[in-house]
Amino acid sequence: MNTVRLNITLPESLNDEMNHYAKELKEKKSHIIASALDMYFDYIDLKEAEKRLESKESTLTLDEMKKELGL
Repeated sequence: MNTVRLNITLPESLNDEMNHYAKELKEKKSHIIASALDMYFDYIDLKEAEKRLESKESTLTLDEMKKELGL
Protein backbone atom coordinates (compact mmCIF):
# COMPACT_ATOMS: atom_id res chain seq x y z
CA MET A 1 0.00 0.00 0.00
CA ASN A 2 1.34 3.42 -0.93
CA THR A 3 1.42 6.00 1.81
CA VAL A 4 1.43 9.78 1.97
CA ARG A 5 2.73 12.06 4.66
CA LEU A 6 0.18 14.46 6.15
CA ASN A 7 0.49 17.34 8.54
CA ILE A 8 -2.63 17.53 10.71
CA THR A 9 -3.80 19.56 13.67
CA LEU A 10 -5.71 17.84 16.47
CA PRO A 11 -7.17 19.00 19.76
CA GLU A 12 -4.70 18.34 22.55
CA SER A 13 -7.14 15.95 24.25
CA LEU A 14 -7.27 13.71 21.16
CA ASN A 15 -3.50 13.76 20.87
CA ASP A 16 -3.18 12.78 24.54
CA GLU A 17 -5.64 9.92 24.06
CA MET A 18 -3.87 8.76 20.93
CA ASN A 19 -0.50 8.79 22.70
CA HIS A 20 -2.01 6.75 25.53
CA TYR A 21 -3.41 4.09 23.19
CA ALA A 22 -0.30 4.03 21.03
CA LYS A 23 1.74 3.12 24.10
CA GLU A 24 -0.89 0.72 25.44
CA LEU A 25 -1.30 -1.10 22.12
CA LYS A 26 2.33 -0.70 21.02
CA GLU A 27 1.08 0.76 17.73
CA LYS A 28 2.26 3.71 15.71
CA LYS A 29 0.03 6.75 15.86
CA SER A 30 -0.29 6.67 12.08
CA HIS A 31 -1.73 3.16 12.32
CA ILE A 32 -4.26 4.28 14.93
CA ILE A 33 -5.32 7.24 12.77
CA ALA A 34 -5.60 5.06 9.64
CA SER A 35 -7.67 2.47 11.51
CA ALA A 36 -9.93 5.15 12.97
CA LEU A 37 -10.49 6.67 9.52
CA ASP A 38 -11.26 3.25 8.03
CA MET A 39 -13.88 2.67 10.72
CA TYR A 40 -15.32 6.16 10.24
CA PHE A 41 -15.58 5.72 6.47
CA ASP A 42 -17.34 2.36 7.01
CA TYR A 43 -19.77 4.18 9.31
CA ILE A 44 -20.40 6.88 6.68
CA ASP A 45 -20.99 4.18 4.03
CA LEU A 46 -23.56 2.55 6.31
CA LYS A 47 -25.33 5.86 6.96
CA GLU A 48 -25.44 6.62 3.22
CA ALA A 49 -26.86 3.14 2.50
CA GLU A 50 -29.51 3.60 5.20
CA LYS A 51 -30.40 7.00 3.74
CA ARG A 52 -30.83 5.46 0.28
CA LEU A 53 -33.01 2.69 1.70
CA GLU A 54 -35.25 5.22 3.42
CA SER A 55 -35.67 7.31 0.29
CA LYS A 56 -38.67 6.70 -1.86
CA GLU A 57 -36.61 6.38 -5.03
CA SER A 58 -37.53 3.49 -7.26
CA THR A 59 -35.32 0.44 -7.36
CA LEU A 60 -34.63 -2.17 -10.01
CA THR A 61 -34.78 -5.92 -9.70
CA LEU A 62 -31.74 -7.88 -10.83
CA ASP A 63 -33.56 -8.91 -14.01
CA GLU A 64 -34.53 -5.30 -14.78
CA MET A 65 -30.95 -4.17 -14.25
CA LYS A 66 -29.60 -6.92 -16.55
CA LYS A 67 -32.12 -5.95 -19.21
CA GLU A 68 -31.21 -2.26 -18.90
CA LEU A 69 -27.52 -3.10 -19.22
CA GLY A 70 -28.16 -5.46 -22.11
CA LEU A 71 -26.89 -8.53 -20.29
